[in-house]
Amino acid sequence: MLTGATLAVLLLLGALTQPPTEAGQAPRAVTDDAQTAATTLADATARYRAALAEAASATARAQQSRDAGHAAEADAATARTAVGSAAAAAYMSSAGQRWPVGRLSVDAPDATADVLHAQGLTEQLADARDADVARAGRAAVHAAQYTDEAAAAEDSATVARARAAAVLTEIHGIATTMDLRTSARWAGLSTTPASADQQERNATALTGWQTYLDRLVAAGITPPTATELADADDLPPGLAPLRDGSGTPVPGVASAYADGQVLTVLPAETVAAVSAALAQLGRPYLPGQSGPDGYDCAGLTSTAWTQAGLGIAGDLAGQWAQGTPVPRSQLQVGDLVFSTRWGSGLDDVGLYLGGTSVLSASADRWQVAVHDVGDLTTAVRVTVPAATPTPLPVATTGPATCSAPPPAPGTATSPAEAGWGGWSNGQIPADQLCGVAPGQRLRCDAAAAYGAMSAAYQAAFGSPLCITDSYRSFAAQVDAHVRKPRITAVPGTSNHGWGLAVDLCGGINVFGTAQTAWMQLNAGHFGWVHPDWAQARGQNPEPWHWEYGSLA
Repeated sequence: MLTGATLAVLLLLGALTQPPTEAGQAPRAVTDDAQTAATTLADATARYRAALAEAASATARAQQSRDAGHAAEADAATARTAVGSAAAAAYMSSAGQRWPVGRLSVDAPDATADVLHAQGLTEQLADARDADVARAGRAAVHAAQYTDEAAAAEDSATVARARAAAVLTEIHGIATTMDLRTSARWAGLSTTPASADQQERNATALTGWQTYLDRLVAAGITPPTATELADADDLPPGLAPLRDGSGTPVPGVASAYADGQVLTVLPAETVAAVSAALAQLGRPYLPGQSGPDGYDCAGLTSTAWTQAGLGIAGDLAGQWAQGTPVPRSQLQVGDLVFSTRWGSGLDDVGLYLGGTSVLSASADRWQVAVHDVGDLTTAVRVTVPAATPTPLPVATTGPATCSAPPPAPGTATSPAEAGWGGWSNGQIPADQLCGVAPGQRLRCDAAAAYGAMSAAYQAAFGSPLCITDSYRSFAAQVDAHVRKPRITAVPGTSNHGWGLAVDLCGGINVFGTAQTAWMQLNAGHFGWVHPDWAQARGQNPEPWHWEYGSLA
């Protein structure tokens, strides 16, 4: 009888194995060090995104300057109109109207006041006209300055976009020439913990992927680039079109005969993207993040494909628009599978791994994880870019939540308060938690963040974090509340019961120490916070109590 793990491996391999055709190709050059390659690609991805951000900022500045220039031109036009009206009025007026003081006469002393008043008005009009002339001149100068600023900002944006394109070309060159054995090691770099059943599922998917790459290596097959696989009628030597059940060629992939059977040959970019994503297994789910400490659903897929040399958007609608929709019958490993929930349009996305398995950073799992998706009908292939953007399959009416479960009406909106994984506070099975020290367990994303923080703390103080308490079962909460009713939460409400709180020692349990100062300065970078009530001037000062929240 097949176990779930064995079946999952067979599903992945089945997705990459097809009926027999022809032989493959020779392997390319080797990049030996997977960790170095991963670090190089991550650094290059950061440079790529920084250049894009610089281009976007410069483009925004250019638009602001253009808007300011248009306003200055409008101001100049208004001032010029006023000057023209004054000039026309002066032209139509008599000499006496233009120069009233000329009407002064010793023979008519009673008219002196009226003449002087008229002269004053004339001079005021002249001053107003001169002011309009000056205003028109200044506005024209400002308009020219804003035009120059807009042009300079556009030039900066162009330079930044060119730099981003150059970095992406650099990434593409590294990713698509990486030796398959290096890719396999890259995929296995993650050491972040997960719950026992999730760890098994993740490991099974990783093993299936590495087995596929090993089979390509054994067959001497090197995945071509997406460009080389773009035309099913003009494939590299040794490769044949891959066909679906109806005999229709599957776009963007090929097949090769090796060792008595046919393997699906994915593009080199897909190999890199899947390996990059698998290397993030177990990393925390963090809304709005695209690594390296954590990801949301679109952040993971964007990072994985960017590290493959195909820079895709960081939002779900943009990712949908950059690919070509594929039917379920033609799904291939690496395709982006979207889900729609709660009437908000596209809500989640992950990389297809074969069978019904998808790799994603979804909020309902709190980690980068492999899971089943029942609906695989909404998917795109980014290695086959759409000639024109495909309309969204459903209208988007709100921001994506990466499958975060909505709270029941009238209940709390915090995921911690609403529960996670189907368990209530203090009732979480031990195999759904991850160890951080002997006898101490946390929710696995919190455990991963705690481990990273402990390593940084050890670098500063020479020893890891000292911990006295972490996950607290409901019974343990009752016991603690009986013993310390004034300083413990009501049983069933403590963040210890969600596996999201720790009590620390070794100097952190005292205000004013170097250890406490280090935590105050650094813990937020790892997602750990000191709640207001526990601070020195809080309701219940507890320097030792820290909770897992979100990245600061």
